[in-house]
Amino acid sequence: MDPKFIKSISNQVYRRFPELDGSAPKVQLQAVPQAKSISSSAKYLLTYRGKAKSPDGKTIHRLVRVIADAKGKILKITTSR
Repeated sequence: MDPKFIKSISNQVYRRFPELDGSAPKVQLQAVPQAKSISSSAKYLLTYRGKAKSPDGKTIHRLVRVIADAKGKILKITTSR
């Protein structure tokens, strides 16, 4: 994946999840299903990890997964805490 697309996606993630600001994503190519679809372009999984403080002072580990296409368009964002 092009580094400028990774930077653009990261900026969107940092705006939505400020506690992840500065964490570099782990980028993986997703397997393309063997369906007979015409639009079977490459998809990438970007994984961000970070920590935040909850209102009661406890540390929360956050994992954000972003599915994006090869052109840098975000298709899906999921998070866990």
